[in-house]
Amino acid sequence: MQNVTDFPSNSSSHSRLPVIIKVCMVIPVFSIFLYCIAVMLRVFACHRRYLDSSRYILFAHMLINDTLQLLSSVLLFLLVMGLVKSAIVFCVPLLFISTVTYQNTPLILATMSLERYVAIFYPLQCPAAWRSDRIWIIIMSLWLLSCMVVVINYSIGEPNPALASPLTSVFCRTKIIHASPIQILFNAAQSIFFFAAVAVIILFTYMRILIETRKLRQDSVSLSKAMHTVLLHGCQLLLSMLAFSIPITETLIVMHAKWPPEDIAFFNYFCFILIPRLLSPLIYGFRDQSLRGYIGKAFLCCLK
Repeated sequence: MQNVTDFPSNSSSHSRLPVIIKVCMVIPVFSIFLYCIAVMLRVFACHRRYLDSSRYILFAHMLINDTLQLLSSVLLFLLVMGLVKSAIVFCVPLLFISTVTYQNTPLILATMSLERYVAIFYPLQCPAAWRSDRIWIIIMSLWLLSCMVVVINYSIGEPNPALASPLTSVFCRTKIIHASPIQILFNAAQSIFFFAAVAVIILFTYMRILIETRKLRQDSVSLSKAMHTVLLHGCQLLLSMLAFSIPITETLIVMHAKWPPEDIAFFNYFCFILIPRLLSPLIYGFRDQSLRGYIGKAFLCCLK
């Protein structure tokens, strides 16, 4: 699944005004997101009790992962918009970080749903791996799995003779690595598998907590909160899956409008990759009552 910008690199198709408009749309939105993430991470750093909860540690990890994904994605966007060529030795790591963090997002959502499941059904006998002092083992396993999938994807393709030298200057796009049909097929298959598996996990945990809520009326408040949290993870997954609609929107736009290819690519990037990635952690962070109070105080202090 293509997860970064892939605009046409023909300089004749770029005029200065559309490029400036696109950059002015992306940079302010990204800056607001980065500011909100910095505020939330500062709240975690200043209040020790959040670091003693596996749930908030996983959420902080999701914030860091999405920030890395958006940083690399926006940097790739700026390089393509500016028609800037970069060396392979710089471009490949940037594409690698963007792809790994993209693959990591659904895995984090599945882990957060399972953490709620464990907290509800095993409150007194919590498995060691899910305790706050051991949750880093699961986090490292997620990163290892995501990196392994991306390395396999990079390895199965035929080497491009034009990219033999690490100092070769190219337009930093996914096509320089995902050039062979087998890579495109593998990338699509593993992305669909990841998202489908995570959807099953979220649905399973939601149904189990829903059934438990109906059984135990005396603790319905906490169970209801857990159920709503898992449902929110499902909504976050749907936001992440909007990237799968890019081929459909491209077909519809080509059929009903005569947009230039670079405008279609920017529309898909802004609406189905950038905005969902911005909304997902912000919705979760501002929904949490305890976090919302601290975040509001932090914003007021910054405004003053």
